[in-house]
Amino acid sequence: MQAGIFSRDLVNEGGWTQVWQFIRAASQPDLSADILNLAVPSMLVTLAYAVAATAVSMVIGIVGGILSSELWWRTILPQRDSRARRLQRHLLPWVGIRGVLAVPRAIHEVIWGLFFINILGLDPLVAILAIGIPFGTITAKVYADILDETPRDALRALQNSGVTPLKAFLYSLLPQAFPDLLSYGFYRLECAIRSVAVLGLIGAGGLGYQILLSLQSLKYEQVWTFLYLLIILSGLTDGWSSLLHRRLSITRYGNSRPPIKMRNYTRGSFMRYSVLALLLLVPWSFWYLQVDVTRLFAERTTRLFTGVVSDVFPPNLDPGLLGNLFQLSAQTLSMSILAMTVAGFGGLLLSFPAAANLSLPGGIFDTGGRNPIRAALGATVLLVSRGFLLVSRALSEGIWALLVLFVLFPGILPGAIALGMYNLGVVGRLMAEVTENADSRPQVALKGQGASNAQIFFYGVLPQTLSKNLAYVLYRWEVCVRATVVVGLVGAGGLGRLLGDQLSSFDYRSVLTSLLFFVGLTFLVDMISFVARRAIR
Repeated sequence: MQAGIFSRDLVNEGGWTQVWQFIRAASQPDLSADILNLAVPSMLVTLAYAVAATAVSMVIGIVGGILSSELWWRTILPQRDSRARRLQRHLLPWVGIRGVLAVPRAIHEVIWGLFFINILGLDPLVAILAIGIPFGTITAKVYADILDETPRDALRALQNSGVTPLKAFLYSLLPQAFPDLLSYGFYRLECAIRSVAVLGLIGAGGLGYQILLSLQSLKYEQVWTFLYLLIILSGLTDGWSSLLHRRLSITRYGNSRPPIKMRNYTRGSFMRYSVLALLLLVPWSFWYLQVDVTRLFAERTTRLFTGVVSDVFPPNLDPGLLGNLFQLSAQTLSMSILAMTVAGFGGLLLSFPAAANLSLPGGIFDTGGRNPIRAALGATVLLVSRGFLLVSRALSEGIWALLVLFVLFPGILPGAIALGMYNLGVVGRLMAEVTENADSRPQVALKGQGASNAQIFFYGVLPQTLSKNLAYVLYRWEVCVRATVVVGLVGAGGLGRLLGDQLSSFDYRSVLTSLLFFVGLTFLVDMISFVARRAIR
């Protein structure tokens, strides 16, 4: 009912012409020398921003993820304390840290970008901090969830043998969780590439800025040139990540017992070259962008920061505004639920054919015969599934919203569709990696006993992956609430649309009030997500 699906004023028939023009331009990208000379440097700028921002987010995510893990506090507390006392001692720091981290991740990177532009101007630090801070706190939450979902048998065994809690945590949980942590780190890099494109809306540069200029001039051929480069960047990151997953999975489950030592994961030339490439990419990115960190501590920065803070405080508490915000919060929540329903079911269905360890030669569903037709079919299904997921997430929420708004009038439904299509690609990729990182030994045992592919799937694959897949859907639900800002800024509806109107009218006190409602929604979704994960654990 909130989405207005049954409303008569829903479809804009005149917009189909623009949609067709946009789709037709996909086969005719502008490959002129002038456009390519503009596109290649823009691609390098996008890559540099993404790598630098991801480096910042990883530092925040690793530290924050460990400290906001419930299991971390349960592990390091003295075991001689009573259960009630341990619960009381770990609850306060755990809830406090998660609460502190929930505030910056509730604010979208576009809002962070506008905030830092007012302080630093058009400086490379704007995009790096605007992405690194919220991404770091998001990464911390996901890393904490991964650690909490990791099997604890090895941890208990080490603790019972007299190993100190800290060593038991580091030597049992981290090696088991490392493939999932690394997978998410590469996913964050891919997300950063797309977020840099979104920040083109506020002049951050790179491919996103060029896409915005081409869209404004309705030059769809140029738009697709830049979009293809964006897809190529995302695809290369995805391919690199997939190869690492396969190597890590072999290392992780190649022997009868999982290894405990982290150095086992760095064996092999591909792993060493990957680590070397990352070590080179990070300093290159900061050098290429000519980042000057000292600007953060300059006197002018402090003065401008103080001015921005004075403009937004105190928040606008007008009763009329508060009533409107409560109503729009309900619409935003409805939009996010509808979007994640589409993304969750679609991503789950596509994640299994997109997993490389199922149908490819050598996969768990491989019959062992040398059938070239079956091998070609398996490779085709994998490439088509991954290609669809890649394109789905390569087009950001804002671009999906613009396309949907060509044929639907502004409201909750176009925003939900746009968010659903984008998150479908994200959730599907994450779920596919969960399947690839799953322990293959139960599947091999079932296959050795003559089980059918359906039995292997329902008894060997699905039980291992279901809880993590649901955890990713719940996590993306929170991110989806944040992303309603983007679709709202282009007219989709919800709190984001009101926030866009407030920003355009420079009503910063009302902007702060709206952001507080976004933070409140994030806390609400975070608590619902936590309760749901504990119920399915």
